[in-house]
Amino acid sequence: MATFENITYTDGEKAEIQQWLTTSSRLSSSSSPEEQKSLLDTLNIHLSSRTTLLGAKASKADVALYESLAPVVSKWSAEQQSGEHGHPHIVRHLDFVQNSPVFGLQVKDEEKIKVDPDNVVYVKPPVDAKAEKERLKKEKAAAAAAAGGATAEVADRTKEGKSVGEKVKEKAKDAKEAVVGAVAPKKEKKEKAPKPQKAPAPSAPLSPSLIDLRVGHILKAVNHPDADSLFVSTIAMGDKPGTEDTTEYEGQVVRTVCSGLNGLIPLEEMQNRKVVVVANLKPVKMRGVKSCAMVLAASPRLKEGEVDTHAGPVELVAPPEGAVAGERVWFQGWEGEPEGVLNPKKKVWETIQPGFLTDENLEVGFDAGAVKELSKEGEEPKIGVGKLVTKSSGGICTVKSLKGALIR
Repeated sequence: MATFENITYTDGEKAEIQQWLTTSSRLSSSSSPEEQKSLLDTLNIHLSSRTTLLGAKASKADVALYESLAPVVSKWSAEQQSGEHGHPHIVRHLDFVQNSPVFGLQVKDEEKIKVDPDNVVYVKPPVDAKAEKERLKKEKAAAAAAAGGATAEVADRTKEGKSVGEKVKEKAKDAKEAVVGAVAPKKEKKEKAPKPQKAPAPSAPLSPSLIDLRVGHILKAVNHPDADSLFVSTIAMGDKPGTEDTTEYEGQVVRTVCSGLNGLIPLEEMQNRKVVVVANLKPVKMRGVKSCAMVLAASPRLKEGEVDTHAGPVELVAPPEGAVAGERVWFQGWEGEPEGVLNPKKKVWETIQPGFLTDENLEVGFDAGAVKELSKEGEEPKIGVGKLVTKSSGGICTVKSLKGALIR
């Protein structure tokens, strides 16, 4: 196998190679048929406009994908290879990898995937651009004509069924009303009383539960193209298809998230890992990239008079083993439904966040005593620490080594 030492990769390409290696591993593992199909569909679309996984550059990811899929694809029928619902671009890519000297696989002829270029089951019919444009034009004209005809018909009906006598009576009536209107004094208009203003809907009481905390799965992370301190991550967090500010990646609904962790956490540690995210902050642009959530991380609590130099150390908050992307996470004793999008003017996150911490057992919690705004005037101050747990299993979220740290 080729070592690809003569090929130079950018940091973004290196991260993408790592992500494809992970995908190859998932394809060869015993995942569910639904997940396998989703991964194959996404991969087929990705390869439809690319020679290799990176586009044009060969890499070890292409070889890993071949080794994962060759045993499966070699058993595919012609329908699975090139049918209407088949995966022809995957077949084309694997055939390229097994035959091109660039990859140096030296696969024996009898072991290669059999690809018959003359046995293509389905060919997508070409679209005549001119005919398609004409068809759309005719449909639009027909719709406009139908709408105009309906309007004309309604207007014409208002004139139907009136005799000459009725029309004369109508004119006489109009003349009489005009004379009376000129002679009779006009009535003074009564001022309308102002409508009572509706009382604003009562806002939910301040609580950590207003913050939408979820398990997130970082599918890939790359360096921000225009900011040395930022990573740009692609994170699945349980959103439904079509949700605002989401896209699809590897068959999953994802959000783009910028985090100021570049230089504090190695890029390799940001790949294919579970994290905890804040999912209902208002999206913001960070040096040209729209960030639609925030990743929670721990850092040492500053001592009195100490200045935050953002030098670290920093550790990502990890959900418990087995947690799945999109699973709700909340603090014990503060369960409840989060707001859709936090109103930046109310500063809910800024008020609640100082209570996020880690304890001596490296478990993440919320210290109610650190947020005085939770108690109304005259009430006993709220106290106590609630652990950050997943909704379904109750497993506790943790960090690697930072005790007594601040979470933000």
